[in-house]
Amino acid sequence: MSNMATSLILHKRITTTLAKAKALRGYVEPILTKSKSDTTHSRRTVFSYLQDKDAVSILFREIAEKIASRPGGYTRIIKLENRLGDNAEMAMIELVDYNTVYGNDVVKTEKKSTRRRGGSAKAKTAEPAAKTAAPAEEKAVEVAPVAEAPVAETPAAEAPEAPAANEENAEKGE
Repeated sequence: MSNMATSLILHKRITTTLAKAKALRGYVEPILTKSKSDTTHSRRTVFSYLQDKDAVSILFREIAEKIASRPGGYTRIIKLENRLGDNAEMAMIELVDYNTVYGNDVVKTEKKSTRRRGGSAKAKTAEPAAKTAAPAEEKAVEVAPVAEAPVAETPAAEAPEAPAANEENAEKGE
């Protein structure tokens, strides 16, 4: 395990069997967590696991800076095709912060320490009202030429008179 962990730290990505990759993740993630605090005690503890001065110095110098804000999950396991010789399940284990394929799309955002519910609900209700007001103005501009036509005014004027005449007749008892 220490040789694989050293290789992972030096190369940032290694290919191995799926079972070994899962075992390595459990071995190397506590080491990476210890590297966040650069003290003599943590350096000696990590060296007792890795037994390689170069890997320890790279771990504390380069890798610890990149993973300082990450609360956990420093490694990623990606399954590959089975090995041809013995059909073993292969996987690639890599340090998450060193992947250039996934790293370009990810935007780092800091979480807010407080969450407020009241202000966002008012803003959401105000936005749809503003959005509906603009299309209504556009529709009024488009409908205005149609309403000016004499054909549209004539049926509208006749329709209210007919019910009024029926109501007057009903009141008289006719």
